[in-house]
Amino acid sequence: MKVIKQLSELRRLLDTIRADGKTIGLVPTMGALHAGHLSLASASREATDVTVVTIFVNPTQFAEGEDLGKYPRTLEKDSDQLAEIGVDIVFAPDSDTIYPADFSTSVQPPDVAKKLEGEFRPTHFGGVCTIVLKLFNMIGADKAFFGQKDFQQVAVLQQMVADLNVRTEIVVCPIVRESDGLAMSSRNVYLDDEQRKIALSLSKTLEYTRQRIESGDRDGYGLMTEMRQMLIDGGVTSIDYAAIADPVTLNVQEQIELPVVALLAAHVGKTRLIDNVVID
Repeated sequence: MKVIKQLSELRRLLDTIRADGKTIGLVPTMGALHAGHLSLASASREATDVTVVTIFVNPTQFAEGEDLGKYPRTLEKDSDQLAEIGVDIVFAPDSDTIYPADFSTSVQPPDVAKKLEGEFRPTHFGGVCTIVLKLFNMIGADKAFFGQKDFQQVAVLQQMVADLNVRTEIVVCPIVRESDGLAMSSRNVYLDDEQRKIALSLSKTLEYTRQRIESGDRDGYGLMTEMRQMLIDGGVTSIDYAAIADPVTLNVQEQIELPVVALLAAHVGKTRLIDNVVID
């Protein structure tokens, strides 16, 4: 496995790979890798000839007061894990490579970015779209692999790719969970033992919602009210949203028509966690 920091070196290598007729898979990450990230890399290895994992903590998707400064940076450990599963290339650029001093261009995200996450983190998806489009342009991958846990992010990027005629295909992979149901996240390391127990209220709330909808409940307004109450009873510190929405538009459904996605964003202590389940 090659660990590359310079864009010029990466492009030379990828040009050679493409000239040999090989397909390229991309897994964009911010590092602090867990089994969810590794499952994306494994999916890329199965579907493409060469897998590139990028590791870059992207400052433009963090708002003032968010956890950019303390976000875990574990490049050596991440690289070891990726080498073990057979990843071919790790691209770990520094900030000056991605955002040089004269950088002034950004991507305006599509309308689906304005809801849910967009209401609470209005600058977030602009930063996500900008870095992902830059990585797509730098690497020219045939397929890029993203996790369903960031459901709205995937919807935003799929719309961006369609709107801007980007050739890279987005592949969505299932959420990877701990044995107790907690969705894997790099931010889980911030949770102490008691907060870890409280965090389980997210997945329990989603499972309850799934069961109710699958049993025929179509009262979206009532279920969303119950979702919020379950989170409160579970001990979460605050709730950004507890929504049942159309999986394409993310319009909230007060009267449910399948398929839908139930989405949560809540704070446990100072840690913000998200989770979702698709019900079809």
